[in-house]
Amino acid sequence: MTSVQQRQKLLGLIGKACADGARLKRACRQIGLSCRSVQRWQRMSAPEGDQRESGKRRYVCPPNKLREDERQAVMATLNSEAFKDLPPSQIVPRLADTGVYVASESTMYRLLRQEGQLAHRRSERAAQKRSRPRALAATGPDQVFCWDITYLPTQVRGQHFYLYLFEDLFSRKIVGWQVFDHESAALAGQLLSDICLRHGIAPGQLTVHSDNGAPMKGETMQATMQRLGVAHTRSRPSVSNDNPYVESAFRTLKYRPQLPVKPFENLLAARRWVTDLAHWYNHEHRHSAIGFVTPAQRHAGLDGNLLEQRALVYERARQENPQRWSKLARQWVHVDVVHLNPDTQHIKEPQHTQKTA
Repeated sequence: MTSVQQRQKLLGLIGKACADGARLKRACRQIGLSCRSVQRWQRMSAPEGDQRESGKRRYVCPPNKLREDERQAVMATLNSEAFKDLPPSQIVPRLADTGVYVASESTMYRLLRQEGQLAHRRSERAAQKRSRPRALAATGPDQVFCWDITYLPTQVRGQHFYLYLFEDLFSRKIVGWQVFDHESAALAGQLLSDICLRHGIAPGQLTVHSDNGAPMKGETMQATMQRLGVAHTRSRPSVSNDNPYVESAFRTLKYRPQLPVKPFENLLAARRWVTDLAHWYNHEHRHSAIGFVTPAQRHAGLDGNLLEQRALVYERARQENPQRWSKLARQWVHVDVVHLNPDTQHIKEPQHTQKTA
C-alpha cells in the first residue's frame, strides 16, 4: 500500500515530467506504475489516502507462524549449554536423535538472524566478497599486457623451472618471456623493465594484468611498475577465468607435439625450447581469436590487408562457382577491440574467430 506522502511525491515527479513534455505513459513506466493508478490518485479524494473502512481490512496471520512462547522456546534451545556452540545444521539432527522437534533448520537460522546472533565465529577469516577486476579493452598493441608464471618439468621430482610470460592482449603476441629456477618479484620486475625498454613503452601507456601470486604482488615488482608508469590490475583469488588469455596460451604451448617427452636436463635446455616455441607462436601459429593471422602480423598492423585479401579470394571463388554456396561466403572480419573481463557478457568476438585453427 502506497502511503499518502509517497503518492504526493510520485504525483509531483510525474507532473513535472509531463510539464517538460513527457507522455504520461512513459513517465509512469519509468517508475513502475500504471497510468490507471496515477489517474486514480489525481482525483480529488485519492491523495487523502486509503478510503476503505478500517473494519473491512484483513490482516492475515500465517497459520504456521510461531507463537511468542514457541519462539522463546526455540531461542532457549539454541542458547542452551548443550547447543550454544553449534549451528542449526548440527542441532536439528541431534534433537531428532533424542525424539525432539522444536523448529525447522531454516526457522532456527531466521530467528538467529533476527536476534543478531548469526555471525562468523570460527577461527579462520570470514569469507569476503570479491568484486570483478576492472574491465580492460585494447584497441591496439602495447596497451594491455597479460602475464603469468607456469611450471616446466625438471629431472628432479618436486622441483620445477618457471616460465615467466608476457602476452599482448590485442595481438596475442608473446612480447617477453624468460625461464628461471625460482619465483621472484625482482626477476619479474627486471623482465618487465626489459620489455618496456624494447617496445618503447611510455609512462601511462601500459596496463599489466596478472593474478595474485607472490611475484605479482611483491614490493620489487610494485616499485618497478610505479617507476615505469605502468598501471596494474589483478584477478580474483583462485579465479583463473579472470586471466584467460595467458592461460589459453600456456595450454597451446604445452599441448603441442613438440613438447619434450622427458623433463628438461637444465635451465639452458628449457630456455632453448621456449625460444623455438615463442618463435612458432608469434610467427607461424594462425591464432583463431584474431582471424587466423599470426600474432606478429597483427602486432605489426598487417592483419587488415590479409583479411581483406582473403575476403576477395572467397568472393571471387563464389562468383566463379555460385552453386557451391547456399549462404554467404565466410566473413573475414577484423577484430577492432579486445576485451578483458568486460562489464557485460554480451560482448562477443566474431563467429569465425571461434573456429579452431
